[in-house]
Amino acid sequence: MDHEIIGKAAGFITEKGFGCVLALIDVDGYPTASTYSVSKNDGIKWMTFCTLLNGNAPKRIKKCDRASICLNSCEPFYNITLVGKIEIITDLEIKKEMWYESSEWNGPEDSNFCVMKFTTERYNLYIDEKEAVGKI
Repeated sequence: MDHEIIGKAAGFITEKGFGCVLALIDVDGYPTASTYSVSKNDGIKWMTFCTLLNGNAPKRIKKCDRASICLNSCEPFYNITLVGKIEIITDLEIKKEMWYESSEWNGPEDSNFCVMKFTTERYNLYIDEKEAVGKI
């Protein structure tokens, strides 16, 4: 049953324009949450987000790489909670892969453009009134 729920969760995440809440620990040790659009993902295993290198999220990640992501919907009702590690990527080739035309940056070469990659370690999924909890 977990494979079915994981597959449905992966499908929700892959939907174009899907957003999520990314929770990080701030520089003072408190949890903070911000919304991001998923750039790319491999099911629930990993996902990437684009942001400003000099923004708050990269500062938080440099201090603490632990993170959590939550995606949910009321119609249909589901909740996808992932816990894992997040890293900042500034490699130009990866930035080119993540680049999309409607981005607010001047292109993948923009020195203030970076990619955050979240890698899942454990999950808690609630879809179709069924729950799946586990580790990757």
